[in-house]
Amino acid sequence: MRKQNEGGIILFLQENSDFGSVQNNLNKGSIANPIRPKCWSDLVPSTGSLDRASSCLSFFVATHQRPSSLLVDMPEPRTRTVLEHLAQFDLSSHSGSPTRSLAISTVSDSQTFIYVGTLSGTLILLSTNPENPSTSTTPEKPLKVATFLQQNVSLLRSVLVGDDSPVDRILFLGEIGKVLLLSGGALFLVDSLLLQPVRRLSFFKGVSVITRRFRSSNQAESTNLTENSANTNASSSEYTSTSQRILQRLGGGIRANGLRDKESELNHRTEGDFVFAVVIGKRLILVELVLDGIVSKSDRDLDGVNGSFVVLKEIQCLDGVMTMVWLDNSIIVGTVNGYSLFSCVTGQSGIIFTLPDVSSLPQLKLLWRDWKVLLLVDNVGVLVNTHGQPVGGSLVFRRGGPDSIGEISSYVGVVKDGNMELYHKKSGGCIQKVTFGGEGVGPCIVANEEVGGGKLLAVATPNKVLCFRKLSSEDQLKDLLRKKSFKEAITLAEELEYDGEISKDMLSFVHAQVGFLLLFDLRFEEAVNHFLHSETMQPSEVFPFIMRDPNRWSLLVPRNRYWGLHPPPKPLEDVVDDGLMAIQRATFLIKAGVETLIDDGFLSNPPSRADLLESAIKNITRYLENCRVKELALPVREGVDTLLMYLYRALNRVNDMEKLASSANSCIVEELETLLDETGHLRTLAFLYASKGMSSKALAIWRILARNYSSGLWKDPNMENGSQDSNNNIISGKEIAATEASKILEESSDQELILQHLGWVADINQALAVQVLTSEKRANQLSPDEVVAAIDPRKVEILQRYIQWLIEDQDCDDTRFHTLYSLSLAKSAIEAFEAQNTHQNADVGKADDTEISANRMNSIFESPVRERLQRFLQSSDLYDSEEVLDLIEGSELWLEKAILYRKLGQEASVLQILALKLEDSEAAEQYCAEIGRPDAYMQLLDMYLDPQDGKEPMFKAAVRLLHNHGESLDPLQVLEKLSPDMPLQLASETILRMFRARLHHHRQGQIVHNLSLAVDVDAKLARLEERSRHVQINDESLCDSCHARLGTKLFAMYPDDTVVCYKCFRRQGESTSVTGRNFKQDVLIKLGWLVTQ
Repeated sequence: MRKQNEGGIILFLQENSDFGSVQNNLNKGSIANPIRPKCWSDLVPSTGSLDRASSCLSFFVATHQRPSSLLVDMPEPRTRTVLEHLAQFDLSSHSGSPTRSLAISTVSDSQTFIYVGTLSGTLILLSTNPENPSTSTTPEKPLKVATFLQQNVSLLRSVLVGDDSPVDRILFLGEIGKVLLLSGGALFLVDSLLLQPVRRLSFFKGVSVITRRFRSSNQAESTNLTENSANTNASSSEYTSTSQRILQRLGGGIRANGLRDKESELNHRTEGDFVFAVVIGKRLILVELVLDGIVSKSDRDLDGVNGSFVVLKEIQCLDGVMTMVWLDNSIIVGTVNGYSLFSCVTGQSGIIFTLPDVSSLPQLKLLWRDWKVLLLVDNVGVLVNTHGQPVGGSLVFRRGGPDSIGEISSYVGVVKDGNMELYHKKSGGCIQKVTFGGEGVGPCIVANEEVGGGKLLAVATPNKVLCFRKLSSEDQLKDLLRKKSFKEAITLAEELEYDGEISKDMLSFVHAQVGFLLLFDLRFEEAVNHFLHSETMQPSEVFPFIMRDPNRWSLLVPRNRYWGLHPPPKPLEDVVDDGLMAIQRATFLIKAGVETLIDDGFLSNPPSRADLLESAIKNITRYLENCRVKELALPVREGVDTLLMYLYRALNRVNDMEKLASSANSCIVEELETLLDETGHLRTLAFLYASKGMSSKALAIWRILARNYSSGLWKDPNMENGSQDSNNNIISGKEIAATEASKILEESSDQELILQHLGWVADINQALAVQVLTSEKRANQLSPDEVVAAIDPRKVEILQRYIQWLIEDQDCDDTRFHTLYSLSLAKSAIEAFEAQNTHQNADVGKADDTEISANRMNSIFESPVRERLQRFLQSSDLYDSEEVLDLIEGSELWLEKAILYRKLGQEASVLQILALKLEDSEAAEQYCAEIGRPDAYMQLLDMYLDPQDGKEPMFKAAVRLLHNHGESLDPLQVLEKLSPDMPLQLASETILRMFRARLHHHRQGQIVHNLSLAVDVDAKLARLEERSRHVQINDESLCDSCHARLGTKLFAMYPDDTVVCYKCFRRQGESTSVTGRNFKQDVLIKLGWLVTQ
């Protein structure tokens, strides 16, 4: 169906599609690329019929006038220079006939042939040198022809082809040095240098179009026609002409007009490199140019190369074919009605789509780099694959339908009205425009090399031939960078890398080059972003921007790199100053009407020097921070870390300075210590010393900082906050200094250094001092004797904690340290006890209670000293008990005395302390149980009843003892011990219970005695019965073990009634029977008068 619209917009409508939705999209202007019919994928199936493809799509135009452009007006292209003018030749002085066809081929690095066919039938051969330099041209301006452009091209010779008919097609066969020509409906063959006469291939007449077969890299898509034709010769008779069938019947192998018949050749050869498709009327003939063998003398050329055509297949074609491309197994033809596809294997055909009634002439262009075919529809180029299916996007040409289409690298060049435009195949954007003639110049032709590198494009006007050379990737990138088109340069580099024209390292090179240009343009953040994208850029390349030459790393900086588009490296201050001067100059130039390349943002709002310098330092810092994670050589790592510290200092980023200095780094101390010392960054310097193993210098700084904190000479910037208490700041600062020093001392094995700094660390925090002394991080432990001697006697807890670590963690069994530890704990316990009693008895205020609480919080021990003393006195046996006892003898540490008396074996003293001094009846009774003698309880009872020293008897404790352990005591002795003053009601019940228990115990003993006698009598009786048992043995009796006849042999009988011979009895033993039962372990009990079960 067909629908018209006033906008002149070309529509593609699928059959049975909803036109309303398309109309709505047109009204909204939302159709940006309509040439994407969904059913194209069904046009060319790999096998089967293509008839259903003919009605798949229809192509309509809104008006009967040819539209000037498709869809919307295209914006002006963002150009760059891809092609440069290489050579130019004026044909008017050599041929008065306009050009008709054009071909180009590079035969060597220094010579390229250009073949020009004219309307008068003349073939002109030009030669140019593609390596000669030329002047650059400016886009959008006509070319200024220079003298050397004429000198760079020369006319070699020209020949007349045929009978003054136009040379419609030129096919260069570089492999054999031949040129195949189509002129006046006939085919001609001539050598590439035009030295020999033109030979006409007389068989073909009325040829309208010829094309060569191209095979893609996908071998599965390309069939060998010679093998296929040999197999299907009989079934393809409908495509064979009548004359051929007559010759086959006659058996003719070679036709009279010089064309070889395919049947005589196909069965013993494969398809060659020169296979063509020719259109004669409605016939599509597939032929092969064969070079081996001689048909006649006229076929032999002067150089000894023969050529003749062999027909491979003939297919019924369409009328009016104007253009044709053969790729793999698909032949795409174009007529005024549309484009169709033929299969060279099956001969079937299908319509890709039809053209509108009024449209430009069809054109086909093989894009051999991508193995795609471009179909021209007015000013739209549609890319299809070998099956006719659309791939990628469409190319919309700005100037309407072009006269001719060419390909070079990743671009498509179209010519019209004296202009050539270059479009990128993937993005579809117009990259470059070249003007070589004005309006009315006439039809133009563009040609490219169909094979090879494809670095040249030839353009022909009716009277002039121009040759363009593709700039190298490097030159294109340089041109963009000179124009400061940085984004376009990066985009181009990525495209080139994707297409394989440049390497990944080259892409990194471009990123670095762009970064340096942006750096000198004062766009520091963007510059560093590109630096980070470069994998080949060395961090040392930014060193000159940080430190002036000469310096330690000057020799590491690469020289003579990049393309010389930016000034030599210099410090960031100079870069900023020069950039500001350039902005100032640009401002004056703009006022004078001169254009500049300075960023408009800088011109409208000039930045300050301080802001620019800060931005530069921040971004260079960011780059160096990212470089730290890379694998770098040692000198480069040293430069990165050292200069990074310089940049942190410039930004006053103290936290980052300390973080870098305290972590693993490669900073050069000699380069930084003066700077850090003079600027007051002593903490950073101390961290740096520590990271480099210079512990002595680091500790000296921390000691100075700890002293200056308290004296107010130095303050930590992190602590300077008006809302905080200054006293808290000082304490926190001293703690930090001691903490950092302790970290160094914990890992050090230098005993002298440790003991030298132990004192001031202990003054600030005793727990840190203990961590230093007890650290497991050092390789060699300290000498205990020297440590004990070096500890300040006033720092008792440090000494105690250190000796405790020696004893408990290091398993020290030296009696000296055990005794020293116990004595130290005892002294501390006595002092603590006396202090506690003093505070309890005295009339103390609230402040004293607060002071006591604070002292407990500052202790390095969690448990009280008496608890630690008691635990150690009980657990250790290596201290001198008598010496400790002498120390605490006059104190009130009764429990500790009890532990020591127990160690010495003085039971009475222990019981006296537990029972009388501590009045701990439970502990006293437990101690008596540990002794295990009844007299211990009697001794304890005696102490309760007669405590001495004028104390009252402890009747309740005595009654408790009698109640708990009365059965273990002799009642008579208890009665003797009882005091006459003891109230009877307290002891009567207990004494009565003792008597009852005593009587019960006596009677239980009598019962057990009598039962034992009964069991003994029963056992004796059972033994007697066993011995008096009789067994009857006859001649048939067998041994239960060896099964031998017993007869008169000795035998034995076990308690389980098994009988064995004496020999088996000796082997088995007395306790184990034949059944395996061991009577010593598994006693056999037989019921008797006493034992019933």
